[in-house]
Amino acid sequence: MSRKIVVIGGSAAGPKAAAKARRLDEFAEIVMIQKGRDLSMASCGYPYYVGGVFNERNMLISAPTGVVRDPKFFMAAKGIDARIETEVTRIDPKAKKVQCRELRAGKDYELAYDVLVIATGSNPTMPRVPGNDLDGITTLQSMEDADYLRAVRDNGKIKKAVVIGGGLIGIETCEALHLAGIEITVVELLPQMLTFLDWELAKLVENHMKSKGINVITSNGLSSFLGEGGRLTGVKLANGIELECELAVVAVGVRPNSALAKEAGLEIGATGGIVVDAGMRTSDPSIYAVGDCVQINNRITGKPVHAPYGDLANLEGRVAGMNAVMGKGSEFPGTIQTGICKIFNYAAGTTGLSERGAINAGIDYITAMNAGPDKPQFMGGLPLVTKLVAERSTGRILGAQCVGPGDVSKQIAIWATAIIGKLTVDDMVNADLPYAPPFSLAIDHTIASAHIMQNRMTGRFDGISAVEVKKIVDQGGEIFLLDVRGPEEYEAMRLGMGETLIPLGSLRKRLGELPDDKDALIVCYCKISLRGYEAALILKARGWRNVKVMEGGIAAWPFGRER
Repeated sequence: MSRKIVVIGGSAAGPKAAAKARRLDEFAEIVMIQKGRDLSMASCGYPYYVGGVFNERNMLISAPTGVVRDPKFFMAAKGIDARIETEVTRIDPKAKKVQCRELRAGKDYELAYDVLVIATGSNPTMPRVPGNDLDGITTLQSMEDADYLRAVRDNGKIKKAVVIGGGLIGIETCEALHLAGIEITVVELLPQMLTFLDWELAKLVENHMKSKGINVITSNGLSSFLGEGGRLTGVKLANGIELECELAVVAVGVRPNSALAKEAGLEIGATGGIVVDAGMRTSDPSIYAVGDCVQINNRITGKPVHAPYGDLANLEGRVAGMNAVMGKGSEFPGTIQTGICKIFNYAAGTTGLSERGAINAGIDYITAMNAGPDKPQFMGGLPLVTKLVAERSTGRILGAQCVGPGDVSKQIAIWATAIIGKLTVDDMVNADLPYAPPFSLAIDHTIASAHIMQNRMTGRFDGISAVEVKKIVDQGGEIFLLDVRGPEEYEAMRLGMGETLIPLGSLRKRLGELPDDKDALIVCYCKISLRGYEAALILKARGWRNVKVMEGGIAAWPFGRER
């Protein structure tokens, strides 16, 4: 008798589980139930469809060969019975049956299973404020949302929009609508955008957004939606500010869609996601769960997290599909929560723990900041700013963040691999990475970041963050800011905080211009603080004892400048 496998959900994890099960068992009876009318949607591509990066809707639901992944495709190519516009309303684990309803016909029927895979995804969080039922308010969670926003772009009638939430989806939606000529304001309740970054890197992203004409409001929440005649006309913020707009996109996060599993008696975790083991098996041995509806473990802290990422959904689906056939043998180890976001010609990426994450995990850590190009200037190198986090006692890499117009993806991919491999700073300082001028510096930005961290850990580099420098200056503390760039660089861009300009090549001859007190706090810097580091070594060798290097230099300065 053939094995009966039922998959609930047809977005990412569900189709992957079904397809993998089919590859391992040609004769299994596999049924996939999807509430919507589309299957296997590339949901992470929605903002780029809305923004006009590509114009063919079917590209979101097509295989790499260009064939649309509809029920006919799944049956012909994979032998999977994909039933769209059908909802599973109940799971009966004891009888091993699911109750289904054909939404158009209103017909109910039962479907038996030997193995069940739940891939019900997540639901967008909607703020419970007055006016949230007005026309003109949407999320960007579904194909229908993408269709709606694409229509907004194409008809060109809307002139002002507000994006509520400065996370990944909010930022990507912001760019998409801005490309349509719409005036955008992003409102974020927390003090920064992109909370997976530490504040100083998030501020660099915010500065870039503002340079592109985006209005950014942080530390301010939504109070209510305003409207006339059932139509949105604006939003009111917590501090009383009212913003006129004809469109509001809510992107304040998602929560696991685990209600069906909960009603079936399956264990639900603290994050609201379905609890699964490494094999993606739920508390019922015949039921698996995958994708945005589950909680998984963070591989660094061991704590459960909700990680609604498309790549993880596919990996989890593959594991569940294998185990649905083999019973056991395949495992998903968890996540280090790697992610990346495009912001115009800028990118922001993260992997592992941020500094804030290390604090929350109770880990004794050390950080290092590196600013520099991704490849030589003569090959068109573009800037990167990386913040590295390591365990102080062992040097184990805990996390990395990288922002800038350079190749952020490469940097994050390398650091993610290092974290998964449990590599240390010492492992990375001599990493054998590919080098040629069109692709990287002779000492890749990754390796240079490891060098800075190693120098910090051994005491050869005494760094101070831009945030600490600004705090000292604002509080009127005694600090000697030493800019060691050239005069032309200084005239083109400077902090304007009472700094002293002494070019590095002149420093040994002009030591008399420095404080007489050998214990005075001196902070050296340049554009990226490589020359700042060399200046600090010169001063320390000559008896100054409290010399620090401003990490990342002016390139990583997140505050306003004189010019």
